[in-house]
Amino acid sequence: MKKIAFFDAHSYDMVSFNTWNESFGFDIHYYKERLTLDTVELAKGKDAVCVFVNDELTSDVIDKLVENGVKLIALRCAGFNNVDLKAARDKIRVVRVPAYSPHAVAEYAVTLMLALNRKIYRSTQRTREGNFRLSGLLGFDMFGKTAGIIGMGRIAKELIKILRGFGMNVLAYDKYPDVKFAEENGVKMVALPELYENSDIISLHCPLTLETKHMIDRDAIEMMKPGVMIINTGRGKLIRTEDLVEGLRSRKVGSAGLDVYEEEAKFFYEDHSDRMINDDSLALLLMMPNVIITSHQAFFTEEALKNIANTTLQNIKDCFEGKELVNEVKQE
Repeated sequence: MKKIAFFDAHSYDMVSFNTWNESFGFDIHYYKERLTLDTVELAKGKDAVCVFVNDELTSDVIDKLVENGVKLIALRCAGFNNVDLKAARDKIRVVRVPAYSPHAVAEYAVTLMLALNRKIYRSTQRTREGNFRLSGLLGFDMFGKTAGIIGMGRIAKELIKILRGFGMNVLAYDKYPDVKFAEENGVKMVALPELYENSDIISLHCPLTLETKHMIDRDAIEMMKPGVMIINTGRGKLIRTEDLVEGLRSRKVGSAGLDVYEEEAKFFYEDHSDRMINDDSLALLLMMPNVIITSHQAFFTEEALKNIANTTLQNIKDCFEGKELVNEVKQE
């Protein structure tokens, strides 16, 4: 029976994976700790590790995994920016879940847009206190406005369909554009400067790479429309936080919906309600009335959890049965 070290485990992970594992029969060892150089010894004697977005798969950690006999890194997520693929090359295989539920993340991005636009959070707080005034709650019609979508993978395509249903104009940028999809769905493919200059709402759906890190910075914000809304359900480091804060302060950025944060590994998925937030930028963003921050929950639906568990366990099964790994992350 193959043994799996499951890091950064939460109750919902255990329920979902235990349910699906009944048909796979793996010996899963759950650890609440994230995988780091300090915790890598927990993987000793295991055949595979199952990791999430904030586990640290550095070259040193990967070397330790290999030394401890681990044969596979199974990401239970789509992104793999936390894995040193060069270090893993020819040493250990890496698999992921490329499409657990594009609908979940796309729908959540729209949720953030609507909540920010119509001031739902502020309105709810007011009415709970008996304040039913409308001043300060003015929004705008989504119909006829322009959305700029950066990246055009599965999630972005589902989002585009929803926004087109609202009657929005859609601009999109992708390094490798799907021209056919764009033509069929009324999407105009443009360069980033044109997208920045003409979008009322900008939503990020590209992977985090050296090229895209901090792509939303002071220069990018300077090109944007005054009052632009920025939505990020991708990766926190796509945005340079200090530049976003400055954009919000100057009101060049009208609002921001962030399901991810640049330094989220220190905070997300844990309860910090009984202590101060030891991050000045995060604390400031949390205080801003035109900012919504959530804890990387865009993926968090019943359907997504089922798909994550099933695909992850199938990836592991295929690896140890010598089958083709259709979800392998190709190591450059």
